[in-house]
Amino acid sequence: MRWPPLCWRGPTAGGAERVASDEKLEKLRRVPLFAGFGRRELERLGMLTDEVDLPAGRVLMRQADRGEELFVLMRGAARVERDGRDQAALGAGDFCGEISLVDGGPRTASVSLTEDSSLLVVGRRQFQQLLEEFPDVRLQVLEVLAQRVRSAETDAAH
Repeated sequence: MRWPPLCWRGPTAGGAERVASDEKLEKLRRVPLFAGFGRRELERLGMLTDEVDLPAGRVLMRQADRGEELFVLMRGAARVERDGRDQAALGAGDFCGEISLVDGGPRTASVSLTEDSSLLVVGRRQFQQLLEEFPDVRLQVLEVLAQRVRSAETDAAH
């Protein structure tokens, strides 16, 4: 899915990449997948990340659809549903879609905006570009995913 150009706030006029704001980088750093990134890697990720403003009611993802983006809420709110049941409410600083960002597989839940919102959008292609530029990041991402799998297995056992 490509976001509408009217909402996109990425590169500035003339095509020059703008420097990512500290707020943007801090929101990205809070995503466990990116928490171990160094300053250079995080700044590059910030440059590869789109910023969008979307209205309440917009569906970000539908359960079982193939996904290729991670979303971080800068402001606003969203509702997470799985199998038609409310699972969680998301607010500023929360994120969703990190597994599909890595594997491009089906979404495990549906997410809809409940308020007008500003979001950061990390696309899978841009994330793959980052991994190519900074090969050490691959190991960090694998470690985080392994921790998530262990945590899910532990939760399922209880």
